[in-house]
Amino acid sequence: MILALTNVRGTIADFVVALTWVYTLVIFAYILTSLVFTAGLRIPYSRTSDAILGFLRDVCEPYLRIFRRFLPSFGGLDFSPIIGIIVLQIVGTLVSTAIR
Repeated sequence: MILALTNVRGTIADFVVALTWVYTLVIFAYILTSLVFTAGLRIPYSRTSDAILGFLRDVCEPYLRIFRRFLPSFGGLDFSPIIGIIVLQIVGTLVSTAIR
């Protein structure tokens, strides 16, 4: 019984680690597509690029908006994704360690 409970806890902790890494990759994809589209490399009136950017924006913006409230504006630079990724990795590690 205890061995099965340990195995389940390890599986849940592994899932939390994987979830944090996937969300980190989604944030990186959002940053890269925003940079590419801002540079003018976007195909005009493309449903595919609109769908990709819309999905990434809908997934990332609510989380990044938390950090944008607290960080001051540094001209054209946005440091909220960097802070968001650091906080996400720290919290993910703490949660997975607590679960184990």
